[in-house]
Amino acid sequence: MTAPGRRSSTFSRLLRHGFTDPSAAERLLESAELAAVRSDPVLLDALGATADPDLALAGLVRLLEGQPDHTDRRKVLDTLTAAKPLRDRLLGVLGASAALGEHLARHPHDWQALVTYEPQDLHPGVEEFERGLAEATDPVSLRVAYRRCLLSIAARDVCGTTDVAQAAAELADLATATLRAALAMASAAAPEDAALCRLAVIAMGKCGGHELNYVSDVDVIFVGETADGADEQAAIRAATRLASHMMRICSETTVEGSIWPVDANLRPEGRNGPLVRTLSSHLAYYQRWAKTWEFQALLKARPVAGDLDLG
Repeated sequence: MTAPGRRSSTFSRLLRHGFTDPSAAERLLESAELAAVRSDPVLLDALGATADPDLALAGLVRLLEGQPDHTDRRKVLDTLTAAKPLRDRLLGVLGASAALGEHLARHPHDWQALVTYEPQDLHPGVEEFERGLAEATDPVSLRVAYRRCLLSIAARDVCGTTDVAQAAAELADLATATLRAALAMASAAAPEDAALCRLAVIAMGKCGGHELNYVSDVDVIFVGETADGADEQAAIRAATRLASHMMRICSETTVEGSIWPVDANLRPEGRNGPLVRTLSSHLAYYQRWAKTWEFQALLKARPVAGDLDLG
């Protein structure tokens, strides 16, 4: 027992390790889930090295609580004490992002997405992220798969395995893979519309320039054309429905939250213009009406999804 008016040695150690609420942290350390490691100095050192030790510890306890049985909890705890690269990545993510900590609490096996240690010169691109999203069949499962991919980016970021530019490029590549998956879902939900048109999704702004950050909107514009033999007006209406559905798949809130807003307001005439234009309509606008900033915005534009080849 601690004498009245005196702090426990654990309380003092927590203060030294950067905890802002040592009393709450002490209670968490006394939880049954941490019984096997609460006195291990490695754990406190690792928690203290995170951006927010309080957040990291709370996320760790929730992750352990979510494990289905003792064997799974033991596997996580063994990782904490024996595998430094993975320990740093897991606790680093938990201490940097409340949202990813909540994801791991809801999907307690997803921490294993951090098992593979990436050498500094190995970074996933669009194809790897597409494989990570391949099993998603609806907006909810897409969000789960998206955050599982995001875990690996964030972990390398907080551990310094990637620099700022590399992390931004990986986030843009993950956005590209996500837009492709969302468009495929929209097309599968409306095969009649998909048969009438060809659609290209053009990344703009930070996504187009491979400069995306964790909280960015994803800016896009859409180019549509008729499929063989289709009426042009009918095709553009079909492409507009597909584009709108794709945007909702990414932007709307589900039980797994949302991914990010898809913003199409950089298109010709902004929000007052049609969501989807033909290539000839885009060219006519830029030749006659576009302002300087619109031409500057095009410098970062790149096709990222769809079946329309813009050459």
